[in-house]
Amino acid sequence: MKIPATPFTITKFSELPASAAAGSTGSSLSRTAEMGDLRIRLVEYGPGYLADHWCDRGHVFYLLRGEVTVELGDGRSFPMQAGESFQVSDHGDSPHRVRTATGAAAFILD
Repeated sequence: MKIPATPFTITKFSELPASAAAGSTGSSLSRTAEMGDLRIRLVEYGPGYLADHWCDRGHVFYLLRGEVTVELGDGRSFPMQAGESFQVSDHGDSPHRVRTATGAAAFILD
């Protein structure tokens, strides 16, 4: 990830439009700001959410609240709690997806 040349910018997520997406189960709500190839998101996952795809895009993922499990395509899984993060490169060691039983919120850079 390379942050493009940009002036100092404050992102007011509460003023960004929310975009709902269905997972394989459950749903999520995202607020997104983009600067060139950089995407900055605040994502709220509803209870019972499971992503509907395996992702190969690199991320910095910081869990703000709740609990998630990050599943990797090779079968590994990693439970996470609020205050933890993961980092993975584009086409990193394994495709990944997120699931949560109780709901969660994350700040994501990609």
